[in-house]
Amino acid sequence: MGSANGGCSRRGFVGVLAGAASGLVGCSTSSGSSAQSVPSRTPGSPGTVSPSPTKTPSAPAPTGPRPFYLGTYTSVEGGGNGIGVARYDPDSGRITGIGTITGVTNPSYLALHPDGRTLYAVAEQDAGAVTAVRLSDRKVLGSRGTGGAGPCHLSVHPGGRWLLSANYGSGSVTVHPIDSSGALGERRDTVTHSSPAPGPGQEGPHAHQFLTSPDGGHVLAVDLGTDTVYSYRLNERTGALTEVSRAHTRAGAGPRHLTFHPGGRYAYLANEADNTVAVCAYDRKAGRLSVGAAQSTGTGSGTNYPAQLLVTANGSYAYLANRGHNSLTRYAVEADGARLRLLDTVPVNGDFPRQIAFSPDGTLLFAANQRSSSVSVFHVNAASGDLRAAGRPFASPVAVCALPL
Repeated sequence: MGSANGGCSRRGFVGVLAGAASGLVGCSTSSGSSAQSVPSRTPGSPGTVSPSPTKTPSAPAPTGPRPFYLGTYTSVEGGGNGIGVARYDPDSGRITGIGTITGVTNPSYLALHPDGRTLYAVAEQDAGAVTAVRLSDRKVLGSRGTGGAGPCHLSVHPGGRWLLSANYGSGSVTVHPIDSSGALGERRDTVTHSSPAPGPGQEGPHAHQFLTSPDGGHVLAVDLGTDTVYSYRLNERTGALTEVSRAHTRAGAGPRHLTFHPGGRYAYLANEADNTVAVCAYDRKAGRLSVGAAQSTGTGSGTNYPAQLLVTANGSYAYLANRGHNSLTRYAVEADGARLRLLDTVPVNGDFPRQIAFSPDGTLLFAANQRSSSVSVFHVNAASGDLRAAGRPFASPVAVCALPL
């Protein structure tokens, strides 16, 4: 999350909603959310589906121009007019803008339904909401309140019947039903993180991500304000949440984004407030996460706020977006996912990389750079993990979330 000043309590959440174009609030990772892999498809056509922004790709290489959607802020100076619509060339990485889906407010994070037909966006504002858009004709299917303030992340449960969202401003997570058309019903459950007490420098809970574990058995909420990752069981019949465990980071870490290794036994946590990452062990049966020691981001002593981690489909490399240092950290993933080894940092060719995403086949990495209003594109070498810039960045108003299909 954030504002121009960095960590949660330092960030002036209200100021961002009022129009501070340099705010950090919003698109975390994921994602969409986890490193689960799903095949690629063209929205609206029969077949399998594309991943949400943070899912690790594993699909066959696409051919011809592919759809690309961009999240932004509509209420800030220099912001967008809705969800940006573009195409990208899967070979060159070149992005071409083709339009905008209007009628949506502050769509700072995007996620795709598993059937590929419906796009979901947060409406990041004081009276938080989530919006559904039918992709075949780009029709807005309506919005539903989240019961919280400043939703900054959302993901679709793998069964396709529930939308999960995280409200940063109120420190709560929400579940909405999804009907057969892709439209959203009224929320079924909202849980506010009332304990533990906020971490050092925080004024309250700040839910930053809400995702499903790779095995589908649990949903996990990352809360930056309480230095905690909460695990829940989701009742797939009623949408009710039942807490089953909590994992605590070190005090003041400010966990922002969690990404699972493809093997499902380990996950990686980006800590925004103390500029670290951590390897986490995951007990799939219990839904219990165990947070390991804090590790370096390789960004030195300057001000930096880690944003999001991605893991390659083969589980060999991980990439971290660094806001402040304006780089991507490369890690080698070792010991079947149990260890991250820092390799280097690569300039992102933009300012304040808020979110990163793979193309469905994993050959391209896109970085949405908020302050430079651009999207950088890199070719990914599957064997070495090397990143190579794919031409000049694509200009896009206050780019905070990139979703390549």
